[in-house]
Amino acid sequence: MIKKIFIVCLLIFFSLPSNAKSDLVDSLKNNNNLIFIRHALAPGNGDPDNFDILDCTTQRNLDGVGRDQSKRLGKFFQINNIPIDTVLSSEWCRCQETAKLAFNKYDTFSALNSFYDPKFYKNKEPQLDKLINFINNLDNEGNIVFVTHYVVIAAIFGQAVTSGEILIADRNLNVVGRIKDY
Repeated sequence: MIKKIFIVCLLIFFSLPSNAKSDLVDSLKNNNNLIFIRHALAPGNGDPDNFDILDCTTQRNLDGVGRDQSKRLGKFFQINNIPIDTVLSSEWCRCQETAKLAFNKYDTFSALNSFYDPKFYKNKEPQLDKLINFINNLDNEGNIVFVTHYVVIAAIFGQAVTSGEILIADRNLNVVGRIKDY
């Protein structure tokens, strides 16, 4: 009896529509989205004490898995014909490499930089103010990608994200959805 109930439950579960991801892809195709992406996998936590923003050898960087993840991220947008108007990246090397491998071109934007480390925490409020002001003054309707850090996304949306995860928001910073697997 329990086995029959279990099978019925499985049949019901797998017959439910699973088009949430396709709905998000459709939303992305309609432009006017803010697409926040946490940089791809860069093993470790924080940055070394000798961190220099101009020297990638002093930073925590993507590994092979992170580079592959970045390429898959770009293919996701390409295969699904999702238009991208602008790609902005943190000045940290792991974000720039994610943006380069995924989208091939990007501009850096200091408001997307990490403030995880105590030496950068003083930048948190000015950066967030600069980012919110930038978003509030957008005059185009294209999709804008922001390649940034966990702390920036968590501060704006109050949500945790994994490496390479996509968080989609409208222009009022309402979360539309998230995509982890692409």
